[in-house]
Amino acid sequence: MPLKGGRATLHEIDRWEGGVGWIAYPDEDMQRASHALAVDGEVWAVDPVDAPGVDDLLDDVGEVTGVALCLDRHKRDAAAVANRHDVPVSVPEWMDGVAPKLDAPVETFGDELGDTGYRVRRVRDASFPPWQEAALYRPGETLLVPEAVGTASFFRADGERLGVHPMLRPIPPRGALADCSPERVLVGHGEGIFDDAEGALRDALAGARRRLPAAYAKMIREMVLG
Repeated sequence: MPLKGGRATLHEIDRWEGGVGWIAYPDEDMQRASHALAVDGEVWAVDPVDAPGVDDLLDDVGEVTGVALCLDRHKRDAAAVANRHDVPVSVPEWMDGVAPKLDAPVETFGDELGDTGYRVRRVRDASFPPWQEAALYRPGETLLVPEAVGTASFFRADGERLGVHPMLRPIPPRGALADCSPERVLVGHGEGIFDDAEGALRDALAGARRRLPAAYAKMIREMVLG
């Protein structure tokens, strides 16, 4: 699906006690969303897309401790944000091929993102199609999924609040996500789910295959009609 792009214009989304999200290009069809996770005054910027005002938004929730990438192809503007704040870019220790493509110091993390309480879920680690993705889950509170599920129209069949990525609908990531019971679901594409987030997640995973034809038809219709 094409991106409409244009100038970066910061649009705040997903503010809660533990952080804030933003969309840097609100007119993009894919609605690339970024998040700042704040724990005890320390902030991790996750999969950030840069825009005027991002640093002020980060400063508003705490001091930047690190930048994290949770999808192998979500390089986005992680290096630029990390370099401005003099922190490394951190990637899951099992994620290959990311560090050489970043113009910034790189570190790795294991089962937890720093000391944040966000546990790392390996959503996908496959060579075909190439896809390495980690979700971050603070049990009972916040689940952040960069790509496997989303709220942008591209992800959702009619009637869905949260949808599984079209390429994963035949094999939805139930093993990684089905036992999560979050108060909120944050995504890498679109605004987060704060109202009955657990129900929306359950519905997305359970209905991914059943609603596959409707989701594909909607995606094709939007691509053709713009």
